[in-house]
Amino acid sequence: MSKPVMISVSGIRGIVGEGLSPLLITEFAAAAGTLYGAGRVMVGRDSRITGEMVQSAVFAGLTAVGCNPVDLGVCSTPTVEMAVQHSDAVGGIVITASHNPVEWNALKLLTSEGLFLDEEQGAAVAGIVQRRGFAWAPWDGIGRVSEKTGASEEHVQAILSLPLIDAAAVRRRGFRVACDCVNGAGGTILPQLFEALGCTVFFLNREPTGRFSHTPEPVPEHLGDLCRLTVSEKADIGFAVDPDVDRCAIIDEEGVPWGEEYTVSFAAAHVLANMKGPVVVNMSTTRAVDDIAAAAGAVCHRTKVGEIHVAKKMLETGAVIGGEGNGGVILPALHAGRDAPLAIALTLQALTERRCTASAARGSLPGYAMAKEKLHIGDSDPDAIMETLRQRFSGERVSALDGLKIDFPDHWVHIRKSNTEPIIRVIAEAGTLNAARAACGEYIDAISALMTGDRNHS
Repeated sequence: MSKPVMISVSGIRGIVGEGLSPLLITEFAAAAGTLYGAGRVMVGRDSRITGEMVQSAVFAGLTAVGCNPVDLGVCSTPTVEMAVQHSDAVGGIVITASHNPVEWNALKLLTSEGLFLDEEQGAAVAGIVQRRGFAWAPWDGIGRVSEKTGASEEHVQAILSLPLIDAAAVRRRGFRVACDCVNGAGGTILPQLFEALGCTVFFLNREPTGRFSHTPEPVPEHLGDLCRLTVSEKADIGFAVDPDVDRCAIIDEEGVPWGEEYTVSFAAAHVLANMKGPVVVNMSTTRAVDDIAAAAGAVCHRTKVGEIHVAKKMLETGAVIGGEGNGGVILPALHAGRDAPLAIALTLQALTERRCTASAARGSLPGYAMAKEKLHIGDSDPDAIMETLRQRFSGERVSALDGLKIDFPDHWVHIRKSNTEPIIRVIAEAGTLNAARAACGEYIDAISALMTGDRNHS
């Protein structure tokens, strides 16, 4: 039996050959083109071995509704976002399943501003597919495919041109850097960035073959080789990115992972030391960002989980920095999307200005630990479970903006149902990992008891 395709706000994803078919890809591309209207559509892809096939289907769908796809080749997601933003394109499509395993692929759909589609726009695309409302072009109105080279170079130059980045000062520091590109699109942009910043680089998995050398999500349990390389080469710092290069994880000079939550935390500390303005992160991001913002006299806004929610709130509030605790940094002065090359440049700049080691920089940040669990709920009603929990903890400091988040003085717990599978996610943060795990376990047990009660009652 084929596995389902997951349809989300920003596009579709699934396993190629087990649900994500060429026909479905073509239809969603045609639906996106119908929504965009006639004009140029920037298309880039990560290095996955299914990328060429998916790209061909995307081109077929776009040209069939009169759009003119612009092939950016293998490049990072933020590179495509910037290419859309700095052009007359009516939209964009990124072909990537981000941190998902190699058998997955996906379409991420972008507006003419280079932002992911919001909920209303995403629903409009899905609706076009469902009702077969494609704006098919006549034979003499079919679109044409063209190519654009140099998008990655333009992306690097835009980073180097930021007032926050003093490339000459970073070059004088002469960093030794270890970097794991996981055989994704990082190899198309990070060598240029490191060269421009005068770094001596020791790469792992640089070639964008699409055959990922390890599980591609850049979390500590997947970065053992990078930790060892950082130490053996006496590097000042290590960086790991995911296949589409919008997430960045940091390793200190002793081979110790910072934890992905602290990429955006350190970026926020650096930016707020140089600029004044609000910060925006999602509901599951570390409390360290709140502490950093408060120390700088800044307001920290929270949003639902999802890059588009963070990006729209940043633009609405005039935020100077933000992102998500999965290693995603957003700087609106560059563009309103997560950007690992940007995160790397900001990190090296901050270390240059502070004249400190990576371990000292991590030690300067507020210290929290996070635990993440999920519970399979089977046929139980997740909305009923969430409502019961909401009533039970109504006397606490509770937010229902995205699931249920309960803030205590020394820890917090965030409980969310999955929109794609029968599970409930529980995330907790506290001063120590044991305390975070204990908090997680308490709510997992509470949810399990509710499910048992439901079954007994029925």
